[in-house]
Amino acid sequence: MSDHEEQPANRLREELPDEVPPSPSVPGEGPQGARPERNGLTGRQRLLKGLWPPRLTRAQLIVALLLFGLGFGLAVQVASNSDSDSALRGARQEDLVRILDELDDRTQRLEDEKQGLEKQRDELENSSDQVEEARKQTLEKERQLGILAGTVAAQGPGITVTIEDTKGTVEADMLLDAIQELRAAGAEAIQVNGVRVVAGTYLADADNSVSVDGNKINAPYRFQVIGKPQDLEPALNIPGGVVQTLEKEQATVTVERSSKIVVDALRAAERPDYARSSSQ
Repeated sequence: MSDHEEQPANRLREELPDEVPPSPSVPGEGPQGARPERNGLTGRQRLLKGLWPPRLTRAQLIVALLLFGLGFGLAVQVASNSDSDSALRGARQEDLVRILDELDDRTQRLEDEKQGLEKQRDELENSSDQVEEARKQTLEKERQLGILAGTVAAQGPGITVTIEDTKGTVEADMLLDAIQELRAAGAEAIQVNGVRVVAGTYLADADNSVSVDGNKINAPYRFQVIGKPQDLEPALNIPGGVVQTLEKEQATVTVERSSKIVVDALRAAERPDYARSSSQ
């Protein structure tokens, strides 16, 4: 072969890289061996290294705190609901039936009130002498509002509640709970130890006793309440209600029904300082 023919072959061999010798094989792996991991770590080791210790950014920390607060609030709410429902869970069947009857009675009272207002509207619209009918309804409404405001005396069926507090453990908020429970059960007029209870009445503790609208009263506390006795008495005796709460404080509660309760303590009519009728 001439020198001219060998030159292309030699040039091609010079341009090719040298062969890389194969890496020694590792027992149990392929012929070429396992490919080494970066920095000498396996994939699992690199995953663990990336997860721990955690590297939290400020945004992630804020989100974590918000989620913690949300979870804590839900836990408190669930615990609160569980405590409030514990009394009903332990109640007897007849107590639960009585509570349902009371709710039905409240619904019926609201429905009767609605029907009464609709009747007044129809009478006013259909009366031949609308002026006289309006005057009659105004006088009736004035009488009703006078009872609610405590400016006129009232009488009717109801109950008398007597609370004996020999230990001095009854506080103002307990009596206020009793008033609110009676109002919710349909009480139309309430008087406590000769003090008329109205919408703006407030109670406060005062020297081992209680004051009602600034008037100091002492035990025994005597409530005279006008309303439907069949609704008022069960409202006080519901499980976990007023009577049970007072008895836990070693107070004695007596409830007596009556066909005639007289509420004669009066409140002076007060003229508002700023509010005026919009018709003026």
